[in-house]
Amino acid sequence: MIIFSKGDPGDGLYVIAEGLVGIKTISKHGKEIFLNIMERGEVFGEIALLDGKERTAGAVAMESSELLFISRERFIPFVEQRPNLSRRLLEVLCERLRWVSDIVEDAMFRDVRGRLARRLLRFSRVYGENTANGVRIRLRISQENLGLMLGASRESINKELRVLQSDQILSYGRGFFTLHDLDRLTELAEETR
Repeated sequence: MIIFSKGDPGDGLYVIAEGLVGIKTISKHGKEIFLNIMERGEVFGEIALLDGKERTAGAVAMESSELLFISRERFIPFVEQRPNLSRRLLEVLCERLRWVSDIVEDAMFRDVRGRLARRLLRFSRVYGENTANGVRIRLRISQENLGLMLGASRESINKELRVLQSDQILSYGRGFFTLHDLDRLTELAEETR
């Protein structure tokens, strides 16, 4: 379900109370790229909230979700009276800027395997849980969505996953990843073209 589209008015921000939201962008030729997947407790739409301009990306509910909406007209006066909240907003924006810088760096300097390794390591830090077999990423991710996030085809992702599975670096089944060899995955993530 579409929450908002790129170019829509920036009338507020959302907080995910329950569910999973994908942040995506579409080129003028219709090519779609998922930029991020967000879960309960995370916020999105903050750029448009702060500057009042149009949305820089779209948001879609990837499963049944419950969202809280905070309008710009109510939020700006609220923040102006609370300097600590302003500081936290700056921290969130800096996190987003670092995240965008990482995406650009990945696209410019890493092949598909390196980008895949980096994204899986990021997911493991945010969504990982230790098990007897390794770090299981509790977020269900399809190969197609992973490809959209990395600017690669589903076929390319599938090929790289087969290599990583045969090298026993990870396993993948029913949309879930378990990372068995974080050291080797980190080596792959640090390699550049």
